Amino acid sequence: MQISNEYLYEEDKKYYLPTFKRFPLALIKGKGSRVWDADGKEYIDMLAGIAVNNVGHCHPKVVKAIQDQAAELIHISNFFVSPPQVALSKLLVDLSRLEHVFLSNSGAESVEGAIKVARKYASKQGRGGAIISMKNSFHGRTLATIATGQKKYQKGFAPIPTGFVQVDFNDIQALQAAITTDTAAVILEPVQGEGGIVPAQKEYLQAVRKLCDENDVLLIFDEIQCGIGRTGHFFAKDHYGVQPDIMTLAKGLGGGTPIGAFLCNKKVGDAIDFGDHGTTFGGNPLTSAAALATIKAIMEENLIQAAREKGNWLMGIIRSWAKEHPMIREVRGLGLMIGVQLDRPAAPLVKALMDEGVIANATAESVLRLVPPLNIPEEDLVKVLDKLKAIISSIEKNEQ
Repeated sequence: MQISNEYLYEEDKKYYLPTFKRFPLALIKGKGSRVWDADGKEYIDMLAGIAVNNVGHCHPKVVKAIQDQAAELIHISNFFVSPPQVALSKLLVDLSRLEHVFLSNSGAESVEGAIKVARKYASKQGRGGAIISMKNSFHGRTLATIATGQKKYQKGFAPIPTGFVQVDFNDIQALQAAITTDTAAVILEPVQGEGGIVPAQKEYLQAVRKLCDENDVLLIFDEIQCGIGRTGHFFAKDHYGVQPDIMTLAKGLGGGTPIGAFLCNKKVGDAIDFGDHGTTFGGNPLTSAAALATIKAIMEENLIQAAREKGNWLMGIIRSWAKEHPMIREVRGLGLMIGVQLDRPAAPLVKALMDEGVIANATAESVLRLVPPLNIPEEDLVKVLDKLKAIISSIEKNEQ
């Protein structure tokens, strides 16, 4: 039987829990910024596995690291250490200027761990365990992480865990009013991803840091989507000159392999006792080797600078269209984490781009999200811009 998009799509619907509204495509191969479906069609990937494939698909250095490590040692549990795990832990600590790291399997698990260690620290200080998060945030799909996030993700899953409070993003007065002696931590994304690619204001983040210090409240940065070079710094926090007490990572960390992490400073680490947290698979040799290769590729190939330069160029061009294309309301972002705010739902535009061989997606309903590999060639970006402008012009022309 010949494998096709239709066959795989229909087979998937028979067996997989219906939690995803998938596109009717089966992707079978990737290289760099390109992917191919089961019918042989080629696409420019402007989604990168939702900001995961920061070094592109099947980067040769990542592939070799996985192959070499798989032939030596794949899994040992955390009763023992391995050379890749130790090297990755040191590298992340050095890059972040935080003192401790815990390696996990996913972004949601990293946030769960961050919440746990924040509450443990607060408990030892005689404070309550409430966590303040931001409206329109997204920190994962587990019960605790949906308690920090948008109401639409909580529907049908009551009782939602207690001890979580939400305030408006970029509103320091709202945050100040919400902090009490029951507050353990504030968690936020320096750039909200699922909320529509909304960067924090610099003065706001600096004021949040000051407010947390004054109240002995921990500051958690969720850099799961905006970290690992995505915004034009290795961590988005470095755009703001603000150091969190805890930081969560995942997505781009493993070059496509499932790995996450949270990091914390010394005072948080000192509050943790043996047995307070754990994981079976987190930080295993295979994923640690992939993450090491990914970070080294980003550094050696100057992809952080590339993200900054390509992102500024891309946003500048799309912004220049706004005067003649009223569909475009705003272009937001940092580096190659870009949101094009439309005056309408973005899904039809996503579908039209896919028909033209470009993969992107919609977030916050009316925002076109563009998060391509950091090493995407300029000629691919030019092709995407040409197709995007032609589609927008066609849609607006048909409305006249």
